[in-house]
Amino acid sequence: MLRPLSLPPILSSYAKTALPLRHFTLTSFVSSKQLPPRLKINDADLTVSYLKGSGPGGQKINKTNSAVQLIHKPTGLVVKSQATRSRSQNEKIARELLADRIEELQKGDQSRVAIKADRARKQKASASKKTRRKYRELEQNREQEAESGKAEDKHHSTEHKEQQPEQVQ
Repeated sequence: MLRPLSLPPILSSYAKTALPLRHFTLTSFVSSKQLPPRLKINDADLTVSYLKGSGPGGQKINKTNSAVQLIHKPTGLVVKSQATRSRSQNEKIARELLADRIEELQKGDQSRVAIKADRARKQKASASKKTRRKYRELEQNREQEAESGKAEDKHHSTEHKEQQPEQVQ
């Protein structure tokens, strides 16, 4: 008989009191917008062939037919994938790549790939703005400290001269 998974009584009471009520996430609200669904490709429109891989990987990759090549008959697009040693994973990756390319041809700027690239570009621009702002503020703080330091040095040097007693000979 199976029993439900749970924490021991001591830990479960601690977990209820110690855990925060809200979840912490690093994703921003902007990226929570859903991407458009990936384009569905008809299997009848595809020619699938399994090839021997090439490049690094040694004898194993050169001997096995784990690389996948997909040809989309209506457009004539050819996609090859040998990212992993698994034929099924390579086929899945190749189908995703082909769907992205076809969608990019059909929709242009409204395609998944274009939207992802635009988000990445905006995020990079925002990060660079943030770093420029940070260094500008640091530079302003240094200048203010330097100006206040010079003013204090002048003030201290005049006080020091006034406080020194005259030497008697």
